[in-house]
Amino acid sequence: MLTILLTAVSTNAKTLVVYYSYTNNIHQVVSALTSQIDADVIRIEPAEKGLNYAANNYAIGSAQISAIRKNPNDASSYPTIDPVEVNLADYDCIIIGAPLWWSNMAAPLQTFLFRNGAAMAGKHIGLIVSSASSGISGVESDARRLIPNGDFFPSSLWIRSSQTANSATLIRQWLKEIDYETTGNIEGVKTDKRLTTNAIYSISGSLIGSRMSSTDKLNKGIYIINGTKTYKSN
Repeated sequence: MLTILLTAVSTNAKTLVVYYSYTNNIHQVVSALTSQIDADVIRIEPAEKGLNYAANNYAIGSAQISAIRKNPNDASSYPTIDPVEVNLADYDCIIIGAPLWWSNMAAPLQTFLFRNGAAMAGKHIGLIVSSASSGISGVESDARRLIPNGDFFPSSLWIRSSQTANSATLIRQWLKEIDYETTGNIEGVKTDKRLTTNAIYSISGSLIGSRMSSTDKLNKGIYIINGTKTYKSN
């Protein structure tokens, strides 16, 4: 029998992942991310369908980025996107998955942030960027311009296109680096370990319940658990 002391902290912190992906590199990255954390996900889509962004050396995307650079404070500079229904007040953390276009954040994702960045004030903001080889400082600058009062994690995650297949490992390392789970009491890092208990007691010795799993929710406090089994899955 295993006896452990458990401290439970109650929190309602939630995470939202917002991303745009044309080549599906960022889509693969987001899939790897959401296999490791609990989060709601929104994929941004351009309103105009069937555009070949890759044609003529990505001429469409280049023109969109150029328009934003010229007039970044004008809503008409940003390409239209499909309507997005989300209540940002429900979330404490927002992770942005962004492709790099011509040293900047992909234009459709900039549209979403231009419209919603003010509502992200004070929230924890994480940034994951995919690019072939170019550095990501321009994308970071776009994010901070569009979310001027966001509480950005201390580092962004840069995943080169050639590293996409290894994104799960890179994401795991990044989540530890930014202390994702404990910053702002964010819940949601998925674990592969469970504990099944015979009984759980309050610190004073009163029986709280029995046959509880580690995924059961407890109110804030300190508890004594008598456990009988542990499971680990890979």
